[in-house]
Amino acid sequence: MFRLSLILHLFIGSTIAGSAMIVALVSGYDTLYPVALSALVGFFISFPVSYLVAKKLYELEA
Repeated sequence: MFRLSLILHLFIGSTIAGSAMIVALVSGYDTLYPVALSALVGFFISFPVSYLVAKKLYELEA
């Protein structure tokens, strides 16, 4: 399940981090610090999300 979670993190992480960056840019925060911070927050939030998705996928398989 750990391997699946890491593979899912590639896709889920880029989606959440990209969405957070778009929210920061649309809100008017267009300097380096807010954009980088939103990308990092999205990156770290996607770890539990990808774990939960992998867990649900394994539950469906059983």
